Amino acid sequence: MSQAAFPDRDGVINRKAKPGEYVTRWEEMHILPGVAASITLLNQAGFRVMVASNQRCVAKGLITTADLDAMHRRMCDHLASSGAMIDSIYYCPHDPPCDCRKPALGMLLAAARQHQLDLSESWMIGDSEIDVAAGRNAGCRTARVITEGERAVGSADVVAQSLPDAIRQILQLETVSAVAAANRTQHE
Repeated sequence: MSQAAFPDRDGVINRKAKPGEYVTRWEEMHILPGVAASITLLNQAGFRVMVASNQRCVAKGLITTADLDAMHRRMCDHLASSGAMIDSIYYCPHDPPCDCRKPALGMLLAAARQHQLDLSESWMIGDSEIDVAAGRNAGCRTARVITEGERAVGSADVVAQSLPDAIRQILQLETVSAVAAANRTQHE
């Protein structure tokens, strides 16, 4: 089984829209600094990268699923041009309540089934406690990206100022875990 990282989209990969607004056009998709390099590091470390994002803008009629899929393809192509590979994008287009809308774990379970992922060895990376709850509900470890002006609080395993900072911390923890496991095996 594979290990995955599940970054949220808005606020983690791209700049989040103002409250009550949504990113519905490519021209509004502003990739945050260091995102491509961070995703590349995850790729190199053997992580599958699966975006998991609530996209209520579809239910609100602000964008069609076809247009959202096209924008996501363009985002993936843009990141790939810098060496960052996103394996898949999962999104919930529904109004709540819904089994796939975070904090529910539907998107993460679907990704695990389709890509043979070990959720207990995977990371949910988001910018809200809803993202953290989704990761916890699915049995993932969690990272919380703190948005500008926000205090570093919450229940995530890792708290970071940006996706690059979160990935750096995650990879350090993964290295420590791998070394500890190797040491245990050596002494058994």
